[in-house]
Amino acid sequence: MLNDQPQTLFHDTIFALSSGRLPAGIAVVRISGPHAQPALLATIGKVPPPRTARYCIVRDAAGEELDRGLALFFPGPNSETGEDIAELHLHGGKAIVAAVLKALGRVEGLRHAEAGEFTRRAFLNGKIDLTTVEALGDLVSAETEAQRRFAQANTRSRQAELYASWRQRLLHARAMIEAELDFSDEGDVPGSVASTIWADMASLAAEMADHLAGYHSAEIVRDGFQVVILGAPNAGKSSLLNAIARRDVAIVSDEAGTTRDLVEIAIDLDGLKIILTDTAGIREQAGNVEQMGIERARARARSADLLLVLTPADDPGQIVSHASDVPALEVLSKADLAVNHGGSGLIVSARTGAGIAELLESIRQRAESAAAGIGDIVPSQARHVNLIQLAIAALQRALAGKDSHYLEENAEEFRQAADSLGRIAGRIDAEDMLDAIFSNFCIGK
Repeated sequence: MLNDQPQTLFHDTIFALSSGRLPAGIAVVRISGPHAQPALLATIGKVPPPRTARYCIVRDAAGEELDRGLALFFPGPNSETGEDIAELHLHGGKAIVAAVLKALGRVEGLRHAEAGEFTRRAFLNGKIDLTTVEALGDLVSAETEAQRRFAQANTRSRQAELYASWRQRLLHARAMIEAELDFSDEGDVPGSVASTIWADMASLAAEMADHLAGYHSAEIVRDGFQVVILGAPNAGKSSLLNAIARRDVAIVSDEAGTTRDLVEIAIDLDGLKIILTDTAGIREQAGNVEQMGIERARARARSADLLLVLTPADDPGQIVSHASDVPALEVLSKADLAVNHGGSGLIVSARTGAGIAELLESIRQRAESAAAGIGDIVPSQARHVNLIQLAIAALQRALAGKDSHYLEENAEEFRQAADSLGRIAGRIDAEDMLDAIFSNFCIGK
């Protein structure tokens, strides 16, 4: 007899391959929803004890054996999605998994899951908040140790707790204003809103601004430290990129203007993701197509975290200007072509490899310093930044009008600020935002 079904928002049941790309040693097929138990009965003929792995034979509707493996059952609401969940641990062959998925698709009430639908159900059933959802997405896509640590820390709901505390302060401030408006003649209502909330609201606005200051460091960890290589044509930019990548990723030629578009590689330096971008050689006399490449080079340089400005040792007169507000490392390239180059600082040769290790160490130090600004809790998504900025703006409007008699307007500003913070964790309905977030997840997550 089936257990009582947990109360969830969904009447259908989803299934998908939730493990990695096939073929693999093991494949995990996940089923979530009110028909998870019937799905197990239809395919393996039994429901294992909760949270206990049991050996099973998987069969299709005709009774043909498809595979042998393990089955698990997690009753809702004490499961990852808040619903009944079943898992089939199979041999990771493509044909095996395809046959099992086909058999599940024929069970009444079951359908293939959409991208991110398991995680979306966990959110909508109150198992996790949106900040945790986004952290899980970052954790799955993490490529470096720094990215893994940052994402792992954010899965603990620390952000949501901080934003919830800010929102509670705003709700309290709004309640005090509305109480003064409606019950100013009552003895248990504070006589002066200014004395009880304005100092706290000014402090809160400052806390939010300080919090936002850590975003760029978080952005560097999540998306990579952006390093752009600049120089005149034939300064050795593409050769340097190839030497660092240890493969031919950019075309190298004696002909000036070979590089027309941006060429990027990602490398891992002690757990930090570094994005290196090769650019078109910068010169005054250039054709229309080459000039477009130069404009792209200058635009990318303006948004970089660090510039590598190359000057070839065999032609030290090739000096290019660059954005003065972007940190830069002056690099003497092609050191093997000039015995008496007389240079100092960073001197490299893409041909011999001389100076490459020292250059990478300088980049690593700059990246580590830039990422060091990340605090205990920082905004991890541009969406968080935008919503916190909206909350700060509403707070500042309220603070600007604190001496006026229009308390209704101040209460409205507090409501808008609280709603902006609520949207970060998903406490305020925003269906379009949810679609955008969950569409970035893979099928089966």
